[in-house]
Amino acid sequence: MVIAGDRVLVGDGFRPAAVFVADGRIARVGAIEEAPDDAVRLAPDEVLLPGLVDTHVHVNEPGRTEWEGFRTATAAAAAGGVTTLIDMPLNAIPPTVDVPALEVKRAAAAPAALVDVGFWGGAVPASLGRLRALWDEGVFGFKCFLAPSGVDEFPHLVREQLDAALDELAAFDGLLIVHAEDPAVLDRAANAGGRDYPAFVASRPEEAETAAIRAVLDGLRRTGGRAHVLHLSAASAVPLVREAKAEGLRITAETCPHYLVFDEGHIPSGATEYKCCPPIRDAANQDALWAALVDGTIDLVVSDHSPSTAERKFAGDGDFQVAWGGIAGLQFGLPAVWTEARRRGVPLETVVGWFSRATADFVGLTAKGRIEAGADADLAVFAPDEAHRVEVDELRFRNPVSAYLGHDLVGVVRRTVLAGTPIDPAAPPRGRLLRRG
Repeated sequence: MVIAGDRVLVGDGFRPAAVFVADGRIARVGAIEEAPDDAVRLAPDEVLLPGLVDTHVHVNEPGRTEWEGFRTATAAAAAGGVTTLIDMPLNAIPPTVDVPALEVKRAAAAPAALVDVGFWGGAVPASLGRLRALWDEGVFGFKCFLAPSGVDEFPHLVREQLDAALDELAAFDGLLIVHAEDPAVLDRAANAGGRDYPAFVASRPEEAETAAIRAVLDGLRRTGGRAHVLHLSAASAVPLVREAKAEGLRITAETCPHYLVFDEGHIPSGATEYKCCPPIRDAANQDALWAALVDGTIDLVVSDHSPSTAERKFAGDGDFQVAWGGIAGLQFGLPAVWTEARRRGVPLETVVGWFSRATADFVGLTAKGRIEAGADADLAVFAPDEAHRVEVDELRFRNPVSAYLGHDLVGVVRRTVLAGTPIDPAAPPRGRLLRRG
């Protein structure tokens, strides 16, 4: 197969090109004039992108498949141009904290995945001292919480256990990915809850993130290990990450589309579809996150797709302390961020890099997230100027609940290609199970 168009994202910019595909990989990228008569031609309003790589997705199967499952999650991924996702070790039952649980996960994913799927392991108190076995089985790293996770079967690490995890992982250069909120700060900030969104934000202040990140950085100074800050929402944490990188610590950070496109001032009372932890903060905070992305302090953008049933998401009749905390957004990350990026003058190629090459390189999948000879032929055809309003009938994840419903976005993914073949949600799944290295 050959795909040709006037705007193909090659390297850091768009240019006319013909992409030659053979055996599921990109054989070469040639001049558009080299495209044969039977080449697939992009429409004038379309661009060709590398398939996106989302390294933060909660699939929840098995155990909570009524929240989400591999077939529906990967269908949503494909609809959003995502050709690879890395599944979080919770909220499935069993959580992926040992090799038998990883085998259960793989058995669930293998017959259902429409895109390629890899797995994170979990660092919980009971799995400490036994992480190497999961690493040797190919997980991409280990997730921990420094405050309660929201599900009983995935308990958080206290400070001494965080240090023990960093010691253990440093011995084999494993990666710790951290939900960084400090429980002591959260306890001090606790309030009565209710339908008022600013009260919910006040219950999870920026200080909770900065205190937890300082603990992680102290551990990296001591061990020389690697760590990654998940879903960074607090602007006040950005200088900590910037200074740590300048110091030479091996720290990376991500943020999420919902922090970049929604802000506290526009979230209605009782609108728990916007609840996530850490929370969506104010517009000035959002501006600082954008600046940190542009200057490279924040490394990548991921969905943190964390869906649930409508019953759980709207539990408490709008009480933000009661409702499930998680945003269902796997399908809309690129158009949502691109919509805001256009307003801010950030070019499309920069945005796509945060979702593709940066995420792929973060987990060592250097054959993904790029259009170049030898890379996997995972591609997305995107119409960057097409406007649309998100409607419930287009949602592909299991439960039709999302903060993005009713929002006007610019940019539509028209086709997604996995290993050289367009993804057809009605066809037998072709997604591969990935291992680190």
